[in-house]
Amino acid sequence: MIVGRAIGWLLLAAALGAVGFEIFAAVQAGEWRSVAAGELWFRLDPASLNGAQAGIQRHVAPWLWDPVITWILLAPAWTVLAAPGALLLWACHERERPSRRRLG
Repeated sequence: MIVGRAIGWLLLAAALGAVGFEIFAAVQAGEWRSVAAGELWFRLDPASLNGAQAGIQRHVAPWLWDPVITWILLAPAWTVLAAPGALLLWACHERERPSRRRLG
């Protein structure tokens, strides 16, 4: 549970960083443009993006890369990071434990 929450918070922090990157790029360019997850990944580490593509196409399923992963990589980076982060925080939150009352 605590590992899931920690990963969730890290993903939300990364989503906030992606929004900050978009704001920084907008100030420099003079216009707002959403940064795709694939573009951000390519800017951070292009070799790992190429390796992920090759690995998924060769060892997992060739059809998985083009319709599914490509769709995710074209989505705004902050949503790709924030959605699983929020889901992890929701799924791993601490639930209230029922209190045990003594009868009588």
